Amino acid sequence: MDINSIIQTIAVYAIPLIFAITIHEAAHGYVARYLGDNTAWMLGRVTLNPIKHIDPVGTILVPAVLLLGSAISGIGGIIFGWAKPVPINFRNLRNPKQAMIWVAAAGPGANLVQAIIWAILLKLFFVIGLSEAFFEQMCIAGISVNIMLMALNLIPIPPLDGGRIVTGLLPAGLAYKYARIEPYGMYILFALILTGCLSYLMRPFMHVGLSIVKAFL
Repeated sequence: MDINSIIQTIAVYAIPLIFAITIHEAAHGYVARYLGDNTAWMLGRVTLNPIKHIDPVGTILVPAVLLLGSAISGIGGIIFGWAKPVPINFRNLRNPKQAMIWVAAAGPGANLVQAIIWAILLKLFFVIGLSEAFFEQMCIAGISVNIMLMALNLIPIPPLDGGRIVTGLLPAGLAYKYARIEPYGMYILFALILTGCLSYLMRPFMHVGLSIVKAFL
């Protein structure tokens, strides 16, 4: 693949990926504020301004390397990244254990909503007869990136959102034991990536997400 194609691939994915990651984090902060914790709000993190959430490594470097690798190899892969975590004090939440579920679910939920919006834009382009390959590819990238991030974050491993959802659903004793996995969660995640098992765990969530998106196409 030539340099122009690589630049085009990165340009197509840049906007959807940045917004997918940053809005995901802002959604956590917004729901936390609604449920009683103003920490993220007071720190200016409940905003759609990507600059407030961008992590130079997780939001830019890692996704760019993954995109570059996919572009050079011509083989699609998992595209993921992260923003600066939104600070949440769960002790401030009303009914913290139950609120944890909604705060955690807000991030993947925001990604699903974004995937639907990109799908609606793609359909709109076809309806009005706007044939512009770049924007069509960007819409498809927006759907793909958001469904991937939604599925990744729903894997039930702390500190991923799915892990926090499971912790909130379990009885207190089991929830405490399950939450103790969190310091090892990222090591488990990287092990899943290296062994190729991650895609299998993501597949059911991606299937459900794409089924919902297809309803809008």
